Amino acid sequence: MAGGTWKTQNKVRPGSYINILAAEQESPAASRRGVMTMPLNLSWGDTGKLIAVNCDSDVYGTLGYGLNDILLLREALKRAKTVLLYRVNGGGAKAAATVGTALTVTAKYAGTRGNDIKVGVAKNVDDNLKFDVTTYVGTKEVETQTVSSINGLRANDFVVFSGTGAPAAAAATSLTGGTDAAATAENFAAYFTAAAGADFDTMAVPVNDSAVKALAVEFAKRMRENEGKKIQVVLPDCPTADYEGVISVKNGVVLSDGTVIDKVKAVAWVGGATAGAGVAESLTYSEYEGAVSVDTVYTNSEIEAALKAGEFLFTESYGRIATEQDINTLLTYGDAKSYALSKNRVLRVIDGYCSDLKKMCDLCYVGKIGNNADGRNTVKAFAIKLAAEYESLGALQNFDSESDITVGEGPAIDSMTLTVRLQPVDSVEKIYATITVGEGK
Repeated sequence: MAGGTWKTQNKVRPGSYINILAAEQESPAASRRGVMTMPLNLSWGDTGKLIAVNCDSDVYGTLGYGLNDILLLREALKRAKTVLLYRVNGGGAKAAATVGTALTVTAKYAGTRGNDIKVGVAKNVDDNLKFDVTTYVGTKEVETQTVSSINGLRANDFVVFSGTGAPAAAAATSLTGGTDAAATAENFAAYFTAAAGADFDTMAVPVNDSAVKALAVEFAKRMRENEGKKIQVVLPDCPTADYEGVISVKNGVVLSDGTVIDKVKAVAWVGGATAGAGVAESLTYSEYEGAVSVDTVYTNSEIEAALKAGEFLFTESYGRIATEQDINTLLTYGDAKSYALSKNRVLRVIDGYCSDLKKMCDLCYVGKIGNNADGRNTVKAFAIKLAAEYESLGALQNFDSESDITVGEGPAIDSMTLTVRLQPVDSVEKIYATITVGEGK
């Protein structure tokens, strides 16, 4: 964290600047946030769809591992309420094996996790005409079925059975041949298509490929400007995006167990933290849970340069590893875009208000009320109520219901105009203090 003395109030880094001279209650709006989406290269699981995961989800059968075994999912869920996960690396080969003489076992999904599966067959101790067919993943027994013929076996979360006749007793046999495919640009394009139809606050893309990052930036712009979905996309090392809808992560952290979360992996935590932040909450100086150091240390001048370049980074101070400043990549101001929109807390306020207003209008007003004075005033009344709620949460200030919201007739018989002026509240990030030391008597 920055500090020192000041002559003018022009500091770049958040911190307390001190001269020595001689002589929250959780809000309804905040509770609606918390959903992020993320594409991952995985060794197990279905492809081509979003899978909702939260801290209580049992994902062993779905993803092949427990929550804590999938590093980026674990990091995202430190702050996110829900992660819409997408296995982006389609293709690959399914592991398979012949168990005994007649039973063929094939992994349910392609991927190297299938090579950790074993299937064994043993005579049932209570009925010697039946067999116990047991599926293992690693050393964990996941299922046993008792059958008299192969046709009686049902597919489980991990394997599909085939063959005819009675299974023969056999020691646990490993499936082999499972491979992971590399994700392609087409795979990521399919992910963006799937994500476009979902509701979420933040997208984290832990990939440093320039082509994929370009697709992600365009996705953010399309969602925000064409679809009316006020989302943000988090990417590693992408400050040139120069867009309020894109957050660029510059460095990462090291966890207490020695795990290095570099800038690509740190995208998962930043995405979860951004999604989980309320409309009246800033991530400036927000501590990264479990981190003991940063993976890349920067000097004060390098940190200032990074902030001026619109980069989101981690720094160390007071024994804590925390975000330096909650900013996005917006650097070019004008055309109704000011410096304030480069601050993510401010953007969350504006985005939240817009999203709440749009949802209410879509569900309750469009096609349901008349385009007359009464109908327009109904819309105005909700816009006022919503602004008052945001102000009560500390997200807006100085709201005047008489002058800040106006409605009118639109150019067509079925249109109306709504003009809203809002003043978001940002967090205090720079404290300029003057301390006077008395001489005594």
